[in-house]
Amino acid sequence: MTIDEAVLPGTPAFVVEAYATLAERAKTREFGLLEEDVIILDTETTGLSVQENELIEISAARLSRGKIAERFDTFVKPSGLIPPEITQLTHITNADVAHAPTAREAVAKLAEFVQGCPVVAHNATFDRTFIEAVRGGVNVSDIWIDSLALSRIALPRLSSHKLSSIAELFGCSSVSHRAGDDVDALAGVWHILLTALSDLPAGLAARLADMHPDVPWAYRPIFSYLAQETPGAVFSLASARTEVINADAAPDKVDANDLPGIQMPRADEIEAAFAPGGLVNRMYPAYEPRAEQIEMAVEVRDALATASHRVIEAGTGVGKSIAYLVPLAEAAKRNNITVGVATKSNNLADQLMFHELPRLARELEGGLAYCALKGYDHYPCLRKLERMSRSASEIHTTKDPADTLTAMAVIYAYVCQSPDGDLDSLGIRWRSVNRQDLTTGSRECARRLCPFFPDRCLVHGARRRAARADVVVTNHSLLFRNVAAEGKILPPIRHWVVDEAHAVEREARRQWAVTVSSDESRSVFERLGGERSGALGQVTRDLAASDAATLYMGLTAKAIAATNRASIAMAGVFDAVRELSAQVRSGGYDQTNTWVGPELRGSSGWAQFCVPAQVALDALEAADHTLVALVQTVGEERPEAVVDVADGERRLKELLEGLRLIVEGTDERYVYSFQVNRRSKAGGESLCAERMDIGEALSTQWFPEVKSVIFTSATVSISDSFDHFNHAIGLDRLPSGTSRALHLDSSYDFDSNMAVVVAGDLPDPRNRDAYISALEKLLVDVHRAMGGSTLTLFTNRRDMEELYDLVEPQLAADGLELNCQQRGSSPKRLRDRFLSEKASSLFALKAFWEGFDASGETLRCVVIPKLPFASPTDPLSCERNLREDRAWARYALPDAVLEVKQAAGRLIRSSSDTGVLVLADSRLVSKGYGKKFLSSLPVTSYQRIEAAQVGHYLELWRRSHERKR
Repeated sequence: MTIDEAVLPGTPAFVVEAYATLAERAKTREFGLLEEDVIILDTETTGLSVQENELIEISAARLSRGKIAERFDTFVKPSGLIPPEITQLTHITNADVAHAPTAREAVAKLAEFVQGCPVVAHNATFDRTFIEAVRGGVNVSDIWIDSLALSRIALPRLSSHKLSSIAELFGCSSVSHRAGDDVDALAGVWHILLTALSDLPAGLAARLADMHPDVPWAYRPIFSYLAQETPGAVFSLASARTEVINADAAPDKVDANDLPGIQMPRADEIEAAFAPGGLVNRMYPAYEPRAEQIEMAVEVRDALATASHRVIEAGTGVGKSIAYLVPLAEAAKRNNITVGVATKSNNLADQLMFHELPRLARELEGGLAYCALKGYDHYPCLRKLERMSRSASEIHTTKDPADTLTAMAVIYAYVCQSPDGDLDSLGIRWRSVNRQDLTTGSRECARRLCPFFPDRCLVHGARRRAARADVVVTNHSLLFRNVAAEGKILPPIRHWVVDEAHAVEREARRQWAVTVSSDESRSVFERLGGERSGALGQVTRDLAASDAATLYMGLTAKAIAATNRASIAMAGVFDAVRELSAQVRSGGYDQTNTWVGPELRGSSGWAQFCVPAQVALDALEAADHTLVALVQTVGEERPEAVVDVADGERRLKELLEGLRLIVEGTDERYVYSFQVNRRSKAGGESLCAERMDIGEALSTQWFPEVKSVIFTSATVSISDSFDHFNHAIGLDRLPSGTSRALHLDSSYDFDSNMAVVVAGDLPDPRNRDAYISALEKLLVDVHRAMGGSTLTLFTNRRDMEELYDLVEPQLAADGLELNCQQRGSSPKRLRDRFLSEKASSLFALKAFWEGFDASGETLRCVVIPKLPFASPTDPLSCERNLREDRAWARYALPDAVLEVKQAAGRLIRSSSDTGVLVLADSRLVSKGYGKKFLSSLPVTSYQRIEAAQVGHYLELWRRSHERKR
């Protein structure tokens, strides 16, 4: 592999050149104590878990003047046999270890060899954990240096920091899965890493060495030694950022609005890209053409060529990503424009960025420039990084504070070599590092008061750098924040594909909601602080010795007093919200969500609430005036001193404007509500204003700014009609002929692989006691018949938790594992558990209705106990019922149909998957609207069975499909 292939796309030429000459330059470098009496170590084990696995080999080498001077190698005898897969990987056999020392004996000899010297290991935590799990292992060394983490500081632009990759790239000894070979490789890599670290900008090593000197940090001596090479050098992050950005001098793309039209390949040329031997076949050698995929690609091509919009429902297995990426890339390359893809999930975005787009770039003539744009908290805040590196204050973490110093060093090195990039791939141990200390939110960003704004900042500079890319991948959240910000976040992209489009309306409503919460209010006032704390306390200390101290202190004192009054007043507002909630009957198990409609606004309870609300509005306005005066006056002479105060003022003003909007309630574009957590006596209260008609907003604020948008998903139509989706996103408000919708069948055989069962005799869910009792029996039967591997999707926590308590003991008695999405549980851990344990089952809520992929035998059955209709007390539903006749049929019914389609889509994720969808709501056959649900599923028929017979049916179905395999 060459250096050009090994580095990340977009690496500046000066960085590539430095990496390319590294091996040659390393030959003449000496690093004294850093290569004297340093121990290089590696181990082999029977597995990855220190609780369940054991050491089978230890190798170590002592360096002297950078060369291996002495070795230690031993097999280790485990208590049991070596697993066959480990023997296959390492070639270490049971015969090899039969007469080897025990782990305790081997580690004792290792300690004699190491003699407390620093130990270097690649992923040192792994080796250290296994060594120290043996009695006496803690005596080996107090200093363990992780060369994996250090490689991310030394060579931040490498796409892989595996030891084998680095060793191969720089001509070190080859890596095998044997400890001795890996020690030889790491000894060579250690010298390469030290040489690369010496390439860091002048003064940076000293900065890193001086960070938080009270924190024990294994890398501090390394940076202290390297700092001696450039004594007195002063590091400037601003200068380093300028250098790396100037090296990335590609011109911006053309705004498609400035073109008379767009040039596109002919339809037959797009079809040829998907033909045998064509572009897609070169990307994926095992690719087989699919008629639906080719049809979709041509449809996307037509939309781009005619500057029109499309809604494309493409079933699972069509291959949507490649179908839209090929014509999108052609549009970008032929017209020198930037095109965009917006996704809902990080999984799909990563799939595009790390799989599809790199393959397409390799095979497309002239290559392809692509990048991802994410939300603020995915990027390091350079202002916070600088402040934290110089700060003497304590590091906030529940674990090892040294991990925070390592994270800061990784970020410093990365941003000195990278025009753009985010935190997600830097290998930072976020379990130990407080992410908020190193990132900023959109509300707290200092913007023009920040020395890195705009281009040197990774957040704001990303927009400009994205304007030089052919394809930009982002998420729905950022797309709709960009619409709200009038296009100031993203570059001028006029051609979009919006994937996972079924989630568009919900996400736009969430992004455009105006929320005033007790948590946000508390955060604002804590950050502003007072005489001795927060931003105001800091500015008081900073300005005490100023020539204009008297003026400044007067302004600061006024701001502190006014802010304190506003804080007290806002606390009164949230007390009043809780009191109002107690007077109003609202739905909700533990979290109430109450509609603020005409009846409530006319009540005495609302009148009582408005008294403290008006006091708060007056107090917020007064506090805002004093903060603005302070920022403007001090900012003329000392802008850096009031950055945090300016941030607090912006956030306080948002509280003021949001509270005023909700209290007045005159803007008919919104539906108003308040939320209270019944489980707590205080905290968690909020007031909210949500946009009613997302389609109207998109049709007036976004569609006029773009040329073409292709919305695609597996679930956007209802009984073959796209009317509901088109209205939800505003396409029905555009001139006739500007959009078109089509359905493309899945290439999967759903009728053969998926059965749909309707338990038609269950009691109505409104008869709760009878319903819960019958559902308990059904769920036990289903899980027993399927042998587990069942996902049950609930619409509310109360039913789920009650049924879990009833069902779980019965299944446990049969040896079947059932988990439940309890309060505070991690959805990721539940997903991982479900996927890793083939027969385990799960009771889950909304987080699992969509976006959860579990192909194969891990998921054989999905159960939907109750149709997911919005609650009758849901504020949006209430407002719609007030404004429109038959609102339930127009909104709640189709939304529920689409949710059921999404849930059903969890079941068949590959062409070989088989499974059963059990619908346990009798309204599907007792109500006329049930046909809409059943006709929207991907199968042509369903089985209506009495609940008592469902288990028997599933047993027969399972046997028949197991025989086929």
